[in-house]
Amino acid sequence: MLKAQAKPVHLYMEANPNPNSLKFVANFMLVEDGLSFDYPDEKSTENSPLAKELFNFAAVQRVFIASNFVTVTKSEDVEWPEIQHIIRDHIKDYLEAGKKPVQVVLDKDPLFDENDSEVVKKIKGILDEYIRPAVEQDGGAIVFHSFKDGVVKVLLQGSCSGCPSSTITLKAGIQNLLTRMLPDDVKEVEAEGI
Repeated sequence: MLKAQAKPVHLYMEANPNPNSLKFVANFMLVEDGLSFDYPDEKSTENSPLAKELFNFAAVQRVFIASNFVTVTKSEDVEWPEIQHIIRDHIKDYLEAGKKPVQVVLDKDPLFDENDSEVVKKIKGILDEYIRPAVEQDGGAIVFHSFKDGVVKVLLQGSCSGCPSSTITLKAGIQNLLTRMLPDDVKEVEAEGI
């Protein structure tokens, strides 16, 4: 009888602007494109067995999963060369076993809500089309939180959370783009919960 072949998993590591985060990139999609899952602590991992397992490593402070990568944020008292191969091997073994990193079933698009105002729909569209791809390259995500009185609030996830350059990205990148594309509506962009 023929034995089923395990899916070959290739995983490489990629640095990003946050020195405490490291991006582990797989050769296939881990979650549906456009979705991201942020786990700031072990209590939040109910739908991700992989994130839960990664929190078993004492140095792991945060786990973020999107498209084809997992971003792990470590504590400051440990250096990446001490743990990066252990974490990479654990993620690789997990994926080679055919397990899903996130176990969630979505019945609607989490990005768009039919009750959103036209301005909010435009803001979300700009964030999804222009910001998400660039920020994912650095192992993170910036997600729409709210819009009121000209102020867009966003959540910083993955490597963006706690990153020294996130304020520059927020003001020089996202705020400039949104105020230029929606000058009558958007006046400022702020990060929520950092």
